[in-house]
Amino acid sequence: MNPQVTTIGLGYIGLPTSALIASNKIEVWGVDINSKVVETLNQGKIHIVEPDLEEVLATAVQENYFKAGTEPKEANTYLIVVPTPFKDKNEPDISYVEAATKGIIPLLKKDDLYIIESTSPVGTTEKMMKLIYSERPELQGEIHIAYCPERVLPGNVMHELVQNDRVIGGVDEASTQKAIAFYRAFVKGELHATNARTAEMCKLTENSSRDVQIAFANELSLICAKAGINVWELIKLANKHPRVNILQPGCGVGGHCIAVDPYFITSEFPMESQIIGKAREINNYKSFWCAEQIKQAKHDFQLKHGRKPAIALMGLAFKPNIDDLRESPAKYIVQKVLQDAQDEAYFIVEPNIETHQVFKITPYQEAVEKADIIAFLVGHKEFKGLSLKKNQEIIDFCGIK
Repeated sequence: MNPQVTTIGLGYIGLPTSALIASNKIEVWGVDINSKVVETLNQGKIHIVEPDLEEVLATAVQENYFKAGTEPKEANTYLIVVPTPFKDKNEPDISYVEAATKGIIPLLKKDDLYIIESTSPVGTTEKMMKLIYSERPELQGEIHIAYCPERVLPGNVMHELVQNDRVIGGVDEASTQKAIAFYRAFVKGELHATNARTAEMCKLTENSSRDVQIAFANELSLICAKAGINVWELIKLANKHPRVNILQPGCGVGGHCIAVDPYFITSEFPMESQIIGKAREINNYKSFWCAEQIKQAKHDFQLKHGRKPAIALMGLAFKPNIDDLRESPAKYIVQKVLQDAQDEAYFIVEPNIETHQVFKITPYQEAVEKADIIAFLVGHKEFKGLSLKKNQEIIDFCGIK
């Protein structure tokens, strides 16, 4: 294969993006450091849960528009879609982006297009530009460099990659227009031109805004718990106001975006990001509070009944109806509760995965049947409408009841 596009990173965003591009009859070479992932993808199968993805990928593999490997190949367009984890003190680590960039520097040629899609601190695209030119000075002004963040919802990625608007920022106007022309081949949403720094900040702003709104709902839930008020009813009534739209509380905030992206701002602008930083504190605290509520329920049950309870912990994913556990508050709560485990029985439920390397996964029907205390951590569709016993204690952190 002589690919037109090389994608570095075949995870929750890189793989669907690659499959979508390939479905438009554009040859894509996907790169992942995990050889097992590469082998799976080359069979037309997927290693993540995402509706419609496997069908699209299988067709692309069969028609020879997609193939994967562990090393990059020369192309005309390079997409960097690798993780951006954190160092200590919530400082973003762009070493993966840097390593991916270094890997393709020898392959770059005149008129190539280099795009970062990974969530990145402001100025990352310019840093990578300097890195490229430091090793290949003859390419200065001869290639196009841009940043274009994804803004998709897990569970609906294949649809949103096509339909959602995109913000595209180049290091110069020519780069911006080159990137817009590339995305126009497979995106139906509007393509908004800007510069690289604004595009980087736009991604961080979108998710920080959502984090702040969720923090308000979670803070309300803490207040209502202390005041003896049903927070779900309160929010429903408050939202009858024509200009009020309060979100639903949960057991925290998780995922690879909302729970992470605000730190890209607070680490760089600590004095200026007061509300953003406080929202992160509130949403993190909500997870701790939920774990403490379960521990207290366990203690109270033992005092009342003279025996230790069986406890069902319902959900591990960071949001309903997906298998993604990244930064999951539910997973944190389960870990926190199990730290104080003694001889009581725990049933850990996650209907979207079959096994977990740490937790023994129990079918949700069995857990509900055997548990004395049922704590709903994630609002999976399987949990709604369950037949519960009158003598079971229900702790509902996500509005299941």
